[in-house]
Amino acid sequence: MSQSMALDQRARLPLARRLLPLLAVGAARPLARLKPARLRAVLEFARRGAAPAGAGQAQRAREQVVSVSLRCAGQNCLQRSLATVLLCRARGVWPTWCTGVRTHPFAAHAWVEAEGRLIGEPHPEGYYKPLLTVPPRTGAGAGDR
Repeated sequence: MSQSMALDQRARLPLARRLLPLLAVGAARPLARLKPARLRAVLEFARRGAAPAGAGQAQRAREQVVSVSLRCAGQNCLQRSLATVLLCRARGVWPTWCTGVRTHPFAAHAWVEAEGRLIGEPHPEGYYKPLLTVPPRTGAGAGDR
């Protein structure tokens, strides 16, 4: 079985709308190098006070991240997913950030979900088994802490 090497479709953003996505991509790069426990702690801190993201908001953030970064448009799913959640957070919302694996053949992947749907992923739901997730905080006191 071969792996697709095609890039995601990239729309061109107007110059005035590129700064925030570029900052999110830049901030995601060093985060992608953290150990999983530290990365989870950073993301749990970042999500504080954010409302749950809608699927449309998360999809737009992902499209903008892909449009400003060739690295995120390719096979760098960890940086792409981190940049997407950071861009959403900069706008006051938080989707569910996930990382997981499939077993046959083995592969790891990182992605974003909102409203129970995978955002911008060609795989069906359940294709990857989530191992680490950082969902939006819900319920009483979600904006606290």
